[in-house]
Amino acid sequence: MATMAMPSGPANPPSSTVYIKNLEERIKVDQLKEALTEIFSEYGNVIDLVAKTNLKAKGQAFVVFDDTEAAGRAIKEVQGFELFDKPMVLDYAKTRSDATVLNDGNAEEFEAHKRRRLAEKERKQASEAAEAQKKLKRAAAANGPETAARPAKASRGAGLKSSNPAGGPVVPEEYLPPNKILFLQNLPEDYDVDSLTSIFGRFEGFREVRLVPGRKGIAFVEYEAEAGAISAKESTAGMTLGDEGKVIKVVYQRK
Repeated sequence: MATMAMPSGPANPPSSTVYIKNLEERIKVDQLKEALTEIFSEYGNVIDLVAKTNLKAKGQAFVVFDDTEAAGRAIKEVQGFELFDKPMVLDYAKTRSDATVLNDGNAEEFEAHKRRRLAEKERKQASEAAEAQKKLKRAAAANGPETAARPAKASRGAGLKSSNPAGGPVVPEEYLPPNKILFLQNLPEDYDVDSLTSIFGRFEGFREVRLVPGRKGIAFVEYEAEAGAISAKESTAGMTLGDEGKVIKVVYQRK
């Protein structure tokens, strides 16, 4: 078996969070976290340890110390150490962890940090979704040029214009990048501007609720900046409203 080459030194700027990769993916998360805690607590006070089970994050973990010096010592001493027969590859994390911000700052700074992290995550998801759509389109064109050139069937009625006249990839609503305007769907028919303002007006930078004349069940909510919209979306998506308990859908407006 080929030996993995260890990095000569950390590639990222120093921080109090250590990023670990090349971990054994078949080990249960609880067992992995227990082993990592035992190893890294020798180098300082570990205030958080994150290891996830989703496919993209498997084989990776983050160990958060309460100071940068402890993280540096751990990287220097543990680099290449074999855990469950696989050498660990260590570096400083690229971004500050939630635990670090909460430990170093106040509640307001922590909330701002979470909003920025969430916005970056959603931008990345939107980019990945757009790239996937492009790949599908290229594959369709390669497999059948005559199919790719065929005009798309009309939808939503002949009188409505397409929101994508160029025929380019359309990002699904769930993965749209953050926007200061939210698009609400599946609203109870009796919910008016005042009802929606009582829900969405409590978030930072609220401007207004706009109903769509002649269209029931949908509305737009505008904020002064993306931060307010991000907080509102995370707090209200999936909320049930009305006597029928309708589950509302909250997404960013398509730009």
